[in-house]
Amino acid sequence: MHIHSKLPNVGTTIFTVMSALATEFKAVNLGQGFPDYPMNEELIALVNEAMKAGYNQYAPMPGWLPLREAIAEKIEFLYHIKINPDTEITITPGGTYAIYSAFTTILQPGDEVVVFEPAYDSYIPNIEINGAKAVPVNLVYPDYKIDWPAVRNAITEKTRAIMINSPHNPTGAVISEDDILQLRKIVSGTNIFIVSDEVYEHLIFDNIPHQSILRYSDLLERSFVCFSFGKVYNCTGWKLGYCVAPAILTKEFRKMHQFNCFSCHTPSQVALANFLKNKDTYLGLSSFMQEKRDCFIRLMQDTKFGMLESKGSYFICAKYDRISNEGDRDFAIRLTKEAGVATIPVSAFYHNGKDDRVLRFCFSKKKKTLEAAIEKLVSI
Repeated sequence: MHIHSKLPNVGTTIFTVMSALATEFKAVNLGQGFPDYPMNEELIALVNEAMKAGYNQYAPMPGWLPLREAIAEKIEFLYHIKINPDTEITITPGGTYAIYSAFTTILQPGDEVVVFEPAYDSYIPNIEINGAKAVPVNLVYPDYKIDWPAVRNAITEKTRAIMINSPHNPTGAVISEDDILQLRKIVSGTNIFIVSDEVYEHLIFDNIPHQSILRYSDLLERSFVCFSFGKVYNCTGWKLGYCVAPAILTKEFRKMHQFNCFSCHTPSQVALANFLKNKDTYLGLSSFMQEKRDCFIRLMQDTKFGMLESKGSYFICAKYDRISNEGDRDFAIRLTKEAGVATIPVSAFYHNGKDDRVLRFCFSKKKKTLEAAIEKLVSI
């Protein structure tokens, strides 16, 4: 039997390749974006308590209401905007699912979506599986800033959405107030939606304020804003997140959600509803992760890699022009096999494999993990 593939150009991703190589060669894995240190013990205890208390059956389709109420309180505290927890917040199995569901809600065959590259690898497949077309716009290397004149040139009558990601994966770049101003000018008076990936919302450094779409009512009215508890609380395996959108958009979003996932893990939702009441659990996250970034940068000074800026996320990119002229994929594979450190080549985040000879490192690791990696990299 033959399947007419909806993603004919998608094969095994470089992420799978690099993780397999890391395992095969027993390399220090600074490629895949996950922590290797324990999550908060209080949150683990709260999940156990919820299970013992009997919260083990289906949660409501939109999510456990006390959790949605806690999220709404958090949003008002951080961004000074009131969100209706009943009609404007949906709990999802991770941020990636929320993004996919947002695209599936709004896209029709022939629509176009502006995507900034390098881009998280799910965006373009999410767009294409809905019969739409991704229109890539390159961020300006090496700072990975948005080229707004190029964005304007990319807009057509078929443009249905603009995909935003800040803090940015893979580069750690963040959106500024001026970026928001430019975005407002472009979408004003149009029917263009915004899908905003803000899974690293609390992992932003150097006292830079997070320019969430939630801050701006005129942008929020056309937006699906997607978040991840896994990225925030170091529990990526929970696959739990949420989407914030106006009621009219949420109504359509939930039509997709109810026939796909329908309901997310109840004990975790009950636990998070209580955990979010303590503001310190998220307000201290940026300084915690910034310490890891700064530690990694200091350690990397003993190597020949040239560090680029990272203002947020789990990630920082580095040039290797003082080491090799190889393409980044070949160099990343050789680095894993010969030096025992796994990374991700940034060309993997471009649809056309654009290669600036840059690797992405994940610094969301224990200090001894980072030190073990540097010990291997100094000899390269």
